[in-house]
This record gives sequence, structure tokens and C-alpha cells, in this order.
Amino acid sequence: MKDHARLKRAAALAAFAVFGTVAAFASIAPSGDATLLVAKTAVSETLAAPAVLLPAPTTYVREARFAQGDTIGSLLARLGIADADARLILKARETRLLRPGSTVTAQTRAGELEGELVWLQFLSRDTVVRFERVADKLVASEQRAPLAVQQELKSAVVHSSLFAATDEAGIPDGVALQLADIFGGEIDFHRELRSGDRFTVLYEMLTLEGRPLRAGRVLAAEFVRQGRTLRAVRYGEGYYAPGGKNLRKAFLRSPLEFSRVSSGFGLRMHPFMKSWRAHQGIDYAARAGTRVRAASDGVVEFAGRRGGYGNVIVLRHQGQYSTLYGHLSGFAHGIRAGARVVQGDTIGTVGQTGWATGPHLHYEFHVGGVARNPLSIALPAAAPLELHELNAFRAYSAPLVAQLDLFARIPVASLDSNFE
Repeated sequence: MKDHARLKRAAALAAFAVFGTVAAFASIAPSGDATLLVAKTAVSETLAAPAVLLPAPTTYVREARFAQGDTIGSLLARLGIADADARLILKARETRLLRPGSTVTAQTRAGELEGELVWLQFLSRDTVVRFERVADKLVASEQRAPLAVQQELKSAVVHSSLFAATDEAGIPDGVALQLADIFGGEIDFHRELRSGDRFTVLYEMLTLEGRPLRAGRVLAAEFVRQGRTLRAVRYGEGYYAPGGKNLRKAFLRSPLEFSRVSSGFGLRMHPFMKSWRAHQGIDYAARAGTRVRAASDGVVEFAGRRGGYGNVIVLRHQGQYSTLYGHLSGFAHGIRAGARVVQGDTIGTVGQTGWATGPHLHYEFHVGGVARNPLSIALPAAAPLELHELNAFRAYSAPLVAQLDLFARIPVASLDSNFE
């Protein structure tokens, strides 16, 4: 028992000694200039990366644009197509449908068969042209493109010309030409546009797989010229003001889409006779080959050579109206005496035949056999909508006019800021 008691006292004393020492260390405050040195050891550890290897590609899909000045051979080389397949494509009839600006997509093999064509396709107008490997051959096909139609609404301010304004706003040239046709009976786009005039246009854009291709028809448009607002809505094959008035005039104001007047109506110094003579028409300066349009529906009264006029066409229209087109380089197919034409039809091309110092169109407008100034005479209007059509037209045009109203409330200054 005594030995057991001694062992317990010895264990207690040992525990006290240990804890007392720890307590003593804990109660000692470090001096101000004491420095604690800790040994640092750099440990590098290598982590095993997962062994994931991506398989090598078996094919490549590439896309290239057929640019102006490109050759088809250089385009196929950019697409990585092997020479043997490129030669087959170059010989194919369908390749002739490829036009500058088209985007060409091709899938080729990789590895041992590097460059072998799987398929190639491009869009030509409304047709998808495709070359596809079937066994050891390349088979060409043409299919109608699955085009979708979406609407675009844009507005712009005129600073110099209609084309400059549409270019600045990203509006296609085809839409600008339609605007000139739609409002051509009310606005002389050669002389009457002023800086600050504005327009809004709602038009169709044809797309393929979400990619814009080209503009379609103008659905509605507004033109504000010197404070006067003109609006047009497409209905059937014509354009009408919201009240049902037909915007198409019985005559186009000008038989050329865009040009400048080089000689006006009235007295002038004749360039060949060198004397003052009556100029019974309007001369429009334009490049040789520019298309000349029929000013109105009519019948060809004369098409041939006539003295100083050179190649000339005379059209007889309803009532007492006739028009003359001189100095033409040639006539459109089918233009001969007795042929019928519709307003806007191409009847010939600008030239320099007869007494002409440069390529231009000489245009005359006759009423009852008497020459009148086509730029100042009041042109007869086409027939408006019938009363029984008005309700249907108003219901159809209301949502289109509402979209024009969106831009009508925007100040001109705000539109200007979009183009800075």
C-alpha cells in the first residue's frame, strides 16, 4: 500500500512539473525586440493530369466569300479542296451560277484523305447549288432556297441625294429605286430634294437561315419634303395614300431612274447649228447603256432612225398624249411599231446617235401634237381605289401606317445623330 501511494505521488509531481512548465512559458511576455524565426520549407507536389485525349478531326468545314476579282480556282484553294476535286467543280455547268459576293461553304476530309470534298454549296439568287460526294463521284444539284421574309423599318435624312441617304442608313439600293418609283409622280428626285428632307420605309428583307440576302418589296413609306408629308402603302400591285388615293400617275415624271438635266425645255443655243432654237424636250445626261423606261402605258408608233434624233421611239398613249425618246443606242427586244408597252417597261438604252455631243436621252412630252414641258405640266393621276375596296384597304393599311408613326414622332435632329 505504501509503495502504491508513493507511485501516485510521483505521477502527480511529474504532471505538475510538465503543466507548470507550460504555464510558465505561456506567462512569459515576449520582449519588444524579440524575433520569432520559423523555418520555411518549399514542398512541390506533382498532380497527375487526367489522361483525356481528343480525337483528331476527320473533316473540316470552311466558309469563304467569292470576292470581286477572285477566281473560282483561288476560292476553292482557300476552302482547302484537293486539286482533283477542284478540277471537277471547275468543269461543272453549275459553277457558272457563282457570282461575286456569294458565300461558299465546303466540308473536306482530314488525315490521309486531306482535302477530299464531302460537300460544297452556295446560293445563287433563289437557288441552292450543291456538290456532294456519292461513292467516288461529285453529284451536283439545284434546289429552290427555303427563303424567309422579315420586315425592316428604317428612317433617314437627306443631305445631298436619295442614294447617299439610303447608303448612310444601310438601306439597300433596290429599296431606294422603289422609293423613287413610288413617289416619282409627286417628287422630282432630280431637282426637288432638299437637305433636311426625311423619309421612313418599311420593306421586306429576304433571309436564308437567318442571313440577310436581299431586299424585297416596299410595304409602306413616308416622305417629308419641305414640311409636306406623303405616305404610301402597297396594296395589290399598286401604292396608295392612306385615304385610298392612287400614288401612281398616268405618266412617270422622268423616263430615267436617276440622272441630271443637261438641257431644259425652251430656247437654247443649238450645239450644232450654233443659233438660238426652241428645244422641245428635256435632255438627261446619263451613261451610255442606261435603261430608258416607257413613261406610261401605250403603243409603239415609231421605232427607228430619224434625222438628228438618231435612234428614236415614239409612243402613243391614251387620249391625246404621246412621248418621244431620242439618241438611243438601241431598242429593247420586241420594240417595234404596233407593240404594246406598260409604264416602266424598258424600251431602249441611252446612247449618242444622231446630233448628240455626248451620251444622253432627249425626251419630249406632247399633248394634242404640241410639245409641253414634262417637268412642269400637271400629270394626270391614275384611278383611285373603288369605294367598295376602301374598308378592306383601311383595315390592311392600319398596322403598316402605325409603324410609320413610330418614326414620325422622332425629331429630325435625333435622326441626324444616328449617322454621325
